[in-house]
Amino acid sequence: MKRMLLILTAAAGLFGCSNGNESPTEEGADSQSNPSGDAEVITDELDIPWNIVRYNDVFYIAERPGAVVKVEAGESERQDIDLEETVSTASEAGLLGFVLAPDFDSSNEAYAYYTYENNEGQFNRIVTVEYVDDRWEERTVLLDDIPSGSVHHGGRLEIGPDEKLYATTGDAADPDTAQDMESLGGKILRMNLDGTVPDDNPFDDSLVYSYGHRNPQGLTWLPDDSMYASEHGDNANDEINLIEAGGNYGWPEIEGDETEDGMETPLFTSGSDYTWAPSGMDNDGERLFTAALRGNAVLEFNLEETSPTELVTDYGRVRDVYIEEDELFFITNNLDGRGDGEPDDDKLYRISLTE
Repeated sequence: MKRMLLILTAAAGLFGCSNGNESPTEEGADSQSNPSGDAEVITDELDIPWNIVRYNDVFYIAERPGAVVKVEAGESERQDIDLEETVSTASEAGLLGFVLAPDFDSSNEAYAYYTYENNEGQFNRIVTVEYVDDRWEERTVLLDDIPSGSVHHGGRLEIGPDEKLYATTGDAADPDTAQDMESLGGKILRMNLDGTVPDDNPFDDSLVYSYGHRNPQGLTWLPDDSMYASEHGDNANDEINLIEAGGNYGWPEIEGDETEDGMETPLFTSGSDYTWAPSGMDNDGERLFTAALRGNAVLEFNLEETSPTELVTDYGRVRDVYIEEDELFFITNNLDGRGDGEPDDDKLYRISLTE
C-alpha cells in the first residue's frame, strides 16, 4: 500500500544542518518550545534509563545496567532484577524494554527484554519477571536467541490494544537479517502473553508481524488502533512508520524516501542530511510524540503536517516518553557514553501539554 510520504529536509526549515552528525541549529526551530516553561524534575541520578512505565501514581524506570527504579511520592528506590543470564554491557545493550502485565495488581508480573552473553554468543531474550520482596526475579523465558551484535538490539516492548505483546528487534549490525523471514532480527514481533504465536499473525506459525526494519525502538497506537513505530536509519534517514500486518519496511533495500514495489515508505523521515535517532514513542490521541537521542528533543508529529515540531529541547539526549492525560514525561540518556551530562543526570521530567 502506497501512502503519501511526508519528508523532512533541511529545506523545510525546521532543522538547519549540513551533516547527519550535527545537532539542529536554533534558526528555524524554537529552542524553548515547551508550552509550560521549564520541565519539572521528578527524579534524578538514574543510571542509563531506557523505559518509562507508570502504574497508578508509581513509575517503574528500567535501567540498562540491570535494575528497575521505583518512583513514588517523590521518593526513588532502585530495585535489583535477578535474571538467569548476566546482562550484557555491550554497546546499546542491556535491560531494555520493560512493561507491566495487564493483571499486575494481582500477579506482580512484568515482561522484560534484555541482552546477555554466554559461551555460545550474544543474544536478546524476552522473559517474564515477578516482583517479590522488593526485587524482581526472572520466571519464564518467552523467546530466546533474538540476534544481538555490536549494536542494533531493538528492545521496545509494548502490550497493544489487542492485548498481545509486541517487541521490536534490530538487525544486530547484519542488515540481511531484516529481510530474512527465518531470522528474528530486524522485525516487529507479536505474541500472545504466554509467548505463543497468535492465530491471526500475518505469517503462519511465525511471530513476525512486520519486517525490513533496521533498529526500531518505539511503538504506539492511536485510539483507532493504528500502530506506529520509530526507527533508526543508517546515519540519517530515520523513520516514523505506520505499521501494517505483514508489511515490508524495506531495510536494507530502501530507506528514507526511496521506494520499491512491495515495500512501505515512511510517513516521516529525517532526510539524508540529519538524524533524530528516534527512540520511545507515545501519543495524546491525535499527535505522535517521539524521544530523539541525537536530535536532543521530544519531537511532536501532527499527522496533518509535513514535518515535526521540537516540543522540548535543551535537556540533551531523550530516550523515552510517556503521556497521561495532559502531561508528558520523558527520560534523558546524557550519561550513556554518547552524551554530555551533569553529575546528577540522568532524570525523569514532566511537562504540561496544555498552555
